[in-house]
Amino acid sequence: MAKRDYYEVLGLDRNATSDDIKRAFRSLARKFHPDKNPDDPDSESKFKEVQEAYAILSNPDEKSKYDRYGHNRPGGNPFGPDGFQGVDINIEDLFGGGFESIFGSIFGSRRSRGTERGSDLLYRHSISFEEAFSGLDADIDIEVMSVCESCDGSGALTPDDVDVCATCEGHGRLRRMQRVGPFTQQVVSDCPACSGKGRTIVRSCTSCKGKGRLNKNKKVRFSIPPGIESGTRLRMSGYGEASRDAKGPPGHLYIEISHKAHEWFERDGSDLLMALPINFVDLTLGCELELPHMDGENLKIKVPKGSMPGDTVSIKGRGFPNNGRSGRGDVTVVLRLKSTGKISRKAKKALEELRGLLDDGKETHESAVDEAKRRRR
Repeated sequence: MAKRDYYEVLGLDRNATSDDIKRAFRSLARKFHPDKNPDDPDSESKFKEVQEAYAILSNPDEKSKYDRYGHNRPGGNPFGPDGFQGVDINIEDLFGGGFESIFGSIFGSRRSRGTERGSDLLYRHSISFEEAFSGLDADIDIEVMSVCESCDGSGALTPDDVDVCATCEGHGRLRRMQRVGPFTQQVVSDCPACSGKGRTIVRSCTSCKGKGRLNKNKKVRFSIPPGIESGTRLRMSGYGEASRDAKGPPGHLYIEISHKAHEWFERDGSDLLMALPINFVDLTLGCELELPHMDGENLKIKVPKGSMPGDTVSIKGRGFPNNGRSGRGDVTVVLRLKSTGKISRKAKKALEELRGLLDDGKETHESAVDEAKRRRR
């Protein structure tokens, strides 16, 4: 697939000013930020595409080259052989100026290393069909990588056991020049001596062994709304892992809900479906039945006389709650012919008499077939 024009990505024309570019990026980055779209698998790629467009158009030199050559600029990809890899931006930065210094570093300008958010966690939680119908408050016990309380995340035995890294002089990153075709590009990478932290530990904390984090058991209480669908992910902000440097915010905990099958109901969104076996007498003469329902009030089913197997009866407003909206779905009952199985002699005699009465109607097999065809039209 052809690479999209950077101006098109940001929704701008080629006469856009630097302020126009900045406003467009800020708006689209907030719109597509993965933290705001946890259920959209495409948000990350869209967010990365917006970042790449802004990285080029916000840099005067790179913008000039792009305006002249487009994506086929001399020297190949300005981001190196691996292409643009994206930048980790906290959503809070989009409301301030934090992203400007981040993108400035892509083409070699100096910036300080920002704090990063902790990793997100996914927990799968199963509930009953009835619980999905009514909703509930639930508790789970999870093990989470948390900040070590003994060293407050520093990893050192005492505050005096923390030294500035001599290799990177506390910056946490090293810069080197890399030749890419006819161009020289400045590459920034984590300092291997301090793993990008900018500091080294003289004596390690005995609790976390110098890592600054350790696993802890936590109880998490959360609410499951009525009518929730299987596969829905609930986001618990700040319940994920602590950041590696203990300075950034923790990640999020996503709880994926699934519900079990029901004894006779099947679900289609907010609608409920069920197959109801009925003997041929009730199908022919009609009847009224009551079945227990999850809302506490019996489900009244009125079968019209002359019903056929496969006919449906609809009951409005007795289905699942519409998750996030008012009202409820419907219940659709599909009528099935119930097999009589073994019957008593008395019942058999009565059926034979009934067959004789029906034969007196002189309905041929051909007319019965024609009637069946008519019903199917």
